[in-house]
Amino acid sequence: MSIRPTRSVTTTTPTLEGAGVRLERAFGFGNTAEFDPFLLFDDFRNDTPDHYRAGFPWHPHRGIETITYVLAGTVDHGDSLGNQGTLAAGDVQWMTAGSGILHQEMPKGDADGRMHGFQLWANLPSSHKMTAPCYQDITAADVPEVTEDDGTRVRVVCGEFWGRRGPVEGVATDPRYLDVSVPPDTRRQIPVPRTHHVFAYVFAGSGTFRDASAPRAVLTEDASQPDAKPAYEATNRSLVLFDAGDEVTVRSGEKGIRFLLISGPPLEEPVAWRGPIVMNTAEELRRAYQELTDGTFITGRP
Repeated sequence: MSIRPTRSVTTTTPTLEGAGVRLERAFGFGNTAEFDPFLLFDDFRNDTPDHYRAGFPWHPHRGIETITYVLAGTVDHGDSLGNQGTLAAGDVQWMTAGSGILHQEMPKGDADGRMHGFQLWANLPSSHKMTAPCYQDITAADVPEVTEDDGTRVRVVCGEFWGRRGPVEGVATDPRYLDVSVPPDTRRQIPVPRTHHVFAYVFAGSGTFRDASAPRAVLTEDASQPDAKPAYEATNRSLVLFDAGDEVTVRSGEKGIRFLLISGPPLEEPVAWRGPIVMNTAEELRRAYQELTDGTFITGRP
């Protein structure tokens, strides 16, 4: 087994989306080749209702899948196919936009006004771009959780891990989506598929990734040891991108660490992207926006 070195640790960028929702963007709307097949990741955590309750009114998607994971508060949703419902704490929605859908997502805080959730966009391969739209709405109770002897807990949203399989099925890119909690001052090795691109997003506590053997406070290379590799401290809202290998290793800080560990096989296909629509060619993208203008977007086919 080979440990995946840490390629980079970055922090989120404050972003305004929807009708004025203040969120933090980890990556998206640029060159996302390092994260292929993933396109965008947003953390819409907020404790001020005025900063999120305007929500994400009706908007289109085509050519991608959107994955919404709620930790606090609720998100009401509806779409052009007549689907509607509410995501609560611990729930997941995996929406395959496919050939085209219009939908809205309206977040509401909990009793204390807190709203916390994530949205990930996954690209669809060219052969699935125009598939029929569909939803997989998963309740918190249906997401399996595995606990190890050292206290490490993993919720398995998608993919297989430690003998358990997540409830999301039939996803074209065969990704893996894990919610990992490691107790304080614990070193943990987590196997990952060698063929996948892998990233972690830290949203509670702190820890050191890479070989996880260096002191937690070491953030940069030691100039007196030119061959030494840096050990990066990852804290709240840190995005950790990994190089190749068979496993990710983390050493948690004194308050433990909780992070999403997400991986998927790269599509390595051309990307033509504007706003909420992602196709393979400029002509496909132009056609999609023309169909929006013409009112034929929902029933449009290539």
